[in-house]
Amino acid sequence: MTARELTEDLIRRYYEAFNRGGDREAFLTMLDPTVEHDLNNAGREIGVPAFRTFMQRMDRCYYEQITGLVVFASEDGARAAAEFTVLGTYRETDDGLPPASGQTYRLPAGAFFEIRDGRVGRVTMYYNLKEWLRQIGA
Repeated sequence: MTARELTEDLIRRYYEAFNRGGDREAFLTMLDPTVEHDLNNAGREIGVPAFRTFMQRMDRCYYEQITGLVVFASEDGARAAAEFTVLGTYRETDDGLPPASGQTYRLPAGAFFEIRDGRVGRVTMYYNLKEWLRQIGA
């Protein structure tokens, strides 16, 4: 496979592991130890332990599945982008956000990636927070 194809495959496996939910350790093995995680409207976290903590909070507060995944990668495989739809349920109130009561949502979203030694070295997430708030009735 070419570098581009390897990166596209990595990103697809990343989201397949995300959708499996219960196998977070397999998901986390795809991350570089010093992964940079840029959260939508919320700053940057560094490292797998921080990403693990983030995913534990996400799994507690939300149930999400990624659908309609489209992946793009540079020829050298160093960068990638993904566009998708998030189908979710807001199941437990997250810090600083409106109360959860099982509201469902459907959001277009995207992510940008840097790849280091065959692993995700940076992921930057984007989605429309105002639209999410509208859909959960905030």
